[in-house]
Amino acid sequence: MLIFAIDDEPNMLYLLHEAIAEAEPDADILDFSLGSEAVAYLETYEVRPDVIFSDIRMPGLSGLEMAARIRQLTPDTKLVFVTGYDHAMDAYQLHVSGYIQKPAEAERVREELNYLFPEEPAAKEKLRVQCFGPFEVYWKGRPLAFSRKQTKELLALLVDRRGSLCSTKEIIATLWEEPGDISSAKHRVWNLTSDLRASLKAIGMEDVLISRNRQIAVWTDLLECDYYLALSGDPSAQRAFHGEYMEQYSWAEGTKAHLLFRFQSQTQESRDLSS
Repeated sequence: MLIFAIDDEPNMLYLLHEAIAEAEPDADILDFSLGSEAVAYLETYEVRPDVIFSDIRMPGLSGLEMAARIRQLTPDTKLVFVTGYDHAMDAYQLHVSGYIQKPAEAERVREELNYLFPEEPAAKEKLRVQCFGPFEVYWKGRPLAFSRKQTKELLALLVDRRGSLCSTKEIIATLWEEPGDISSAKHRVWNLTSDLRASLKAIGMEDVLISRNRQIAVWTDLLECDYYLALSGDPSAQRAFHGEYMEQYSWAEGTKAHLLFRFQSQTQESRDLSS
């Protein structure tokens, strides 16, 4: 396992390195004093870290700015912020995987690694998810039934986040433009989450839904998803993308724009190489 440790404070960087080394003795750990140094390293060398533990507030390129750049360079790398500051909403929009309070401790690092790289659940079959075009979910060739329309939309949001934890606040902000009373909105999220859990449990796939610290995510290894396959470089999945992504949900426009830019750039590069 390759892990990056990033902090502009030498003492904090030392403590972070030691905590990672104690939590994961077999890991290869690379230390960086600045986020810009880590980005430059990724741009120069063909390495893709499994996880990056980074401070948020750093001179020059901030942790949030670095996270956005890293998402472009290596989208499968997990990002964990080590900080005393709360930038949760900004970070979750960038699919940041977790938080650790300073100073980093080996036990907390180990907890994050266990969450990010859990042992594969016993279930072998996968839930098939279609993101290109309208969002659809299939189990053994048949559409998965939900008792509530927005339960399906909640699952779509979690799929779009690719395994990153979603808070109740983020779910409310995404699913409802005008949520109204916040207490009622939280109750609606609770009902949707309960319905989603029940729908998955009915087919024996409850392990797809992960709950942690009042936040939820999907276990991506239990999903056969065209979106994930395309991002991993699968040619057939990339050819299946025709500019449509979760078309029934307006909040998915950001990911759609990213996919259009990414795959159009790849197509142009291929044409340039062949000419």
